[in-house]
Amino acid sequence: MSDEVRPNWDNPRQFLLACVSYAVGLGNVWRFPYLCQQHGGVGTFLLPFFLLAVLEGIPLFYLELAIGQKMRLGSIGAWTSISPYLGGVGFASVVTSLYLCLYYNIINAWSFWYLFNSFQSTLPWADCPLNSNRTGPLEECETATSTKYFFYRETLNISSSIEENGGIQWRQALCLLLAWAITYLFISKGIKSTGKAVIFTATFPYVVLVIYLIRGFTLKGAFVGVTYMFTPKMEQLANPHTWINAATQIFFSLGLGFGSLIAFASYNQYNNNFERQAIVVSLINSGTSIFASIVTFSIYGFKATVNYENCLQMRLLLLNTFELAEDSVTLDNVTDWITRLNATFPQQFAEISHKLKPCELTKELDDAAQGPGLAFIMYTEAIVNMPLPQLWSVLYFAMLLLLGVGSMLGNITAIITPLRDFRVVSRMSNEVLNGLVCVFCLLLGLGFTTTSGNYWFTIFNDYAATFSLLFIVLFEVVIVSYIYGIKRFEKDIEDMIGHKPNLYWKIMWRAVSPLLLISLLIYYIVNYILGGTPTYQAWDKENGWTVTLAYPAYCQLFIALLLVSTVQLPVPLMLKHIY
Repeated sequence: MSDEVRPNWDNPRQFLLACVSYAVGLGNVWRFPYLCQQHGGVGTFLLPFFLLAVLEGIPLFYLELAIGQKMRLGSIGAWTSISPYLGGVGFASVVTSLYLCLYYNIINAWSFWYLFNSFQSTLPWADCPLNSNRTGPLEECETATSTKYFFYRETLNISSSIEENGGIQWRQALCLLLAWAITYLFISKGIKSTGKAVIFTATFPYVVLVIYLIRGFTLKGAFVGVTYMFTPKMEQLANPHTWINAATQIFFSLGLGFGSLIAFASYNQYNNNFERQAIVVSLINSGTSIFASIVTFSIYGFKATVNYENCLQMRLLLLNTFELAEDSVTLDNVTDWITRLNATFPQQFAEISHKLKPCELTKELDDAAQGPGLAFIMYTEAIVNMPLPQLWSVLYFAMLLLLGVGSMLGNITAIITPLRDFRVVSRMSNEVLNGLVCVFCLLLGLGFTTTSGNYWFTIFNDYAATFSLLFIVLFEVVIVSYIYGIKRFEKDIEDMIGHKPNLYWKIMWRAVSPLLLISLLIYYIVNYILGGTPTYQAWDKENGWTVTLAYPAYCQLFIALLLVSTVQLPVPLMLKHIY
């Protein structure tokens, strides 16, 4: 596609908002807080996180923006312009983005489902349904908790293993259809409609986060959670997994390797100052992760405090039932009373000790949840204990939707832009091409709405991107530094923004970033080989909890094919003939 007919962003601010909307996503709300919790709190995790952002994340973000703005093509065309033998790097980005789009929008479908259910007079995940005899709560739900039961059984209607498939669940399928309809609406006219959509998708989540921050700080136990978050555990700095996870988080949080940044930058004016924008977006993204963690841990502290006090209340009721306590027993001293009774009346205490659940606030805070568990279970559990839970539920799931949709706009653009650069489809209207891509993704994505769909979602989430993205970005930085040439790249940047990149950028591109990427790649390969048979968490309907199962042989074969299919580095020579 020639420069004369290629559309542009209306202004640099629109491009900046598009990058923010794409980079700031669900991972900032659920994965970063989880990693902080696992690796010694923000007070500890921030050191490797910011250090690796400087050494890895920001330089690679800058590189992708520069390539996209210079070549004014999508990922396939950009790398093919350097050499027809290198177009496979862009093709790998497109395949990886396609896989991401297939399963990422199912999260938006879940958000729609929860949003619609938030308008009921009583939130449906607040209480357990009655058993078949209507004599009490359903035992599975009572064991699992109402929020887990609603997610696994009402929302997913999940099967007991990946080998059991009960067909497409129409409620999920309709929500997925709606998620793709919204995506199409925002991209139907190409970059013009996307530019208008990101004004809302990039800003509204911050409004909700600020509201939740204010609300969170008024909740009982909020500062317990925030204090827990910022209390450093310096011994975690000696744990190599802390550094590996920090590198991985900054890598995926910025959305490197998918081709979205190259696609977005290709619609810039040639002299746009992408250097400043790369730094600004990276800082906004990192700052959002910290801000979202403060909000999350204020809510998490409230949830932990409520669970802790409910546990103490159950102990108090049990002691009163057995008439082993005096009227002076309260929530504040019930634990001391149990210790005293154990020493004074060991025989009577032995009869009820198995019914006394341990009550520890620290354990409640240590009970980490990640991924959908944090977004759809932990938050909903906290919301039901707030006054006006419907209001907070609507705000929360509206925010999740906009975060998800904003990221989807970048992911789908990473597919559509390279396709439009092909001469074969260059004359096709935006509405038709974008619609065909959305319908194709919707039809394939229906597999995630089956009763075993969540298990396939986990496979794609765990294996569809990590391995390939490391390969893609490693090849990108090697191509720019050693094939295209760093001096030639310097001149291109000077021609676009008026000055050459300074020594910091060149050291990162030529040495530091490639070495870090090679280290990460080796880590993942060794970890995959030594990890044994891949496993997943299946829902045990009989007991109301998750159990660890090994993937069957055909799933392991699928995982291997998934890994191989995204590393499309060899390039058909015909690529140079179809642009």
